[in-house]
Amino acid sequence: MKKDLALILAPPNSIFTGFFTNSVVRASCVDICINRLQESFGFVRAILINSGQANACTGDKGLIDSLAATKEVGDILGIPDNQILICSTGVIGEYIPMKCLINKLPLLVKNLDERNFKDASEAILTTDLVPKSFIIERYIAGRRIRIAGFAKGSGMIYPNMATMLAFIICDVGIEKKIWDANDKGCTSVFI
Repeated sequence: MKKDLALILAPPNSIFTGFFTNSVVRASCVDICINRLQESFGFVRAILINSGQANACTGDKGLIDSLAATKEVGDILGIPDNQILICSTGVIGEYIPMKCLINKLPLLVKNLDERNFKDASEAILTTDLVPKSFIIERYIAGRRIRIAGFAKGSGMIYPNMATMLAFIICDVGIEKKIWDANDKGCTSVFI
């Protein structure tokens, strides 16, 4: 069975930043993420990612579905829904099958574990042939640090980041203004 749902959960006071498509044809989840990052000054807790349906070009229903999904995740985790981001990827013009997604969320939350990183990288794939991920561990001043990332998208960067998704996760305390200053044209969420 193909994995199609991933959840990134960060500890309280984690810093998020994001770089998003400039295309006017985009899913409402992009606007939700931009608004929530601005309103929270980057202090959010989670990202829900679904694949299969991009939830783009779906009008008000697509927006309502994205908001409902983040509210449900927030309720399960005990986190305000405005601290949850959502990313969708897949077929444009198709709605998220909400009943199925909502039913999967409790198991997704129950299975949260850093060892499931590979599962998350596989869950966001659409037309990709292989998962794209990395994990780097180093010691700096006697402290182990980890930086990890995963992405989907093969030739999906044009125009204006199109449908590329990439996530970089780091357990190093870095100021948000440093993350924000590193916009090199990639769609990313840094935690």
